[in-house]
Amino acid sequence: MIVSRRSSFTGKVNTMDLDIEDAHLFAWYAGALIQDVMPWLTADEREFLISGSSPEEFLNAFGEEE
Repeated sequence: MIVSRRSSFTGKVNTMDLDIEDAHLFAWYAGALIQDVMPWLTADEREFLISGSSPEEFLNAFGEEE
């Protein structure tokens, strides 16, 4: 599924092709934890759904993991 989200960091609209279906999004929107509903997504993909940020934007905002 192609998903577009506005980044909460930059305001830019980012797009990703994710291995999800409408039912996964509906379950998450209804209150299920994203990691429980879509455990196969990478941390970057889950963060994209949550904040709309690309991996590069997230790295610029928070730096590299130590």
